[in-house]
Amino acid sequence: LPTVDLPTILDRIEGPARLLVLDGVTDPRNLGACLRVADGAGAHAVIAPKDHAAPLTEVAIQTASGAAESIPYIMVTNLARTIDLLQQHGVWVVGTDDAAQSDIYEADLPDSIAWVLGAEGKGLRRLTRERCDLLVRIPMEGSVSSLNVAVACGVALYEGLRRSRSAASRR
Repeated sequence: LPTVDLPTILDRIEGPARLLVLDGVTDPRNLGACLRVADGAGAHAVIAPKDHAAPLTEVAIQTASGAAESIPYIMVTNLARTIDLLQQHGVWVVGTDDAAQSDIYEADLPDSIAWVLGAEGKGLRRLTRERCDLLVRIPMEGSVSSLNVAVACGVALYEGLRRSRSAASRR
């Protein structure tokens, strides 16, 4: 996959943006699974910080089952500045956080969205959380308090896709 920078990707998006931002996901299997989900949900790119993130290793590539070749994985120097750039391009930045007031299924979600998910156990870093336009939680009905990041990624990206399709069918 040729290396493409984020501004170029943002300029090429036609229609609503669908992006995934991973904050501190260091497990290559989780990265690979997130790439696969992002590709399946039609995301335009997956973004992660250069520090504290899994690189695109052979394990991540194998776990992605082909998605590593089709979806750009952009590692950025400064995640906070990257979030600012997304917002300047009209992309709403929506973070997932167990302590959020809004439920993902009840929240008013925009069309252009960058989902931000944090590492298991730690969640979003404080600066990342503070930069989000909206924080939502995935409701947990059972005895466990959180989902694996790749599973949460699937819930978030596909809820965004479902909403986008529903809005498009009403137009």
